[in-house]
Amino acid sequence: MRHDFRMSEMDLCGGAAPTLRGHFLYNEPMSKHVSWRAGGEAQRVYIPADLDDLAWLVRSVPAHEAIHMLGLGSNLLVRDGGVAGVVILLHGVLKKLALESRTQGMPPMPTGRDTALIYAQAGVASPKLARFAANNNLVGGEFWAGIPGTVGGAIAMNAGCYGGETWDTLVQVLTLDRQGQLNERLPGDYVIGYRHVALKQAHEEWFVGGWFRLEHGDGAASRETIKSLLKT
Repeated sequence: MRHDFRMSEMDLCGGAAPTLRGHFLYNEPMSKHVSWRAGGEAQRVYIPADLDDLAWLVRSVPAHEAIHMLGLGSNLLVRDGGVAGVVILLHGVLKKLALESRTQGMPPMPTGRDTALIYAQAGVASPKLARFAANNNLVGGEFWAGIPGTVGGAIAMNAGCYGGETWDTLVQVLTLDRQGQLNERLPGDYVIGYRHVALKQAHEEWFVGGWFRLEHGDGAASRETIKSLLKT
């Protein structure tokens, strides 16, 4: 069931009145949002308008309420008993995907290599990131075409396939904490392993974007590689 936001409905904010621009779904069947097409209801689902709206929502949720970020819901199994707290849908919302031109605040360019940065928000589908890189003659991200999820999920679990892993090319990430603050973090802030990523200093945060450094190369060959990977 879909509802546009009204201040009187904002019971989860404990009486606060943020100006939210997204909308809520109440008692929403999670079977609509996961690839298995199974699972119980979520008490509340929120579809933010954009990153600023998402930050407002996260800041407003009481500390005792669970927050669950969801991308494409690929290979995600939700229990029949449903999900307590707030589920936030990111796919189609956090969708910015662009070549990064700024240098201030970015890790230094490696010497002797012809590279460029791509910024992708968490709701971008991983295959779309692979195609974007190839179309801009950037190579090394072809494996993303085989990941059936979003950039946020790929970062959170160091997703990989066909010999590549997400954190191989990540140089910086953007996170959102429970206070609604955005933080730029480096790989050195994390313990990174096989399908595992964790902050060295535990803090509740969610990945909302990342900067990937790839080398310039043969975009046509990269696109052919993507096609061949998808056929295997």
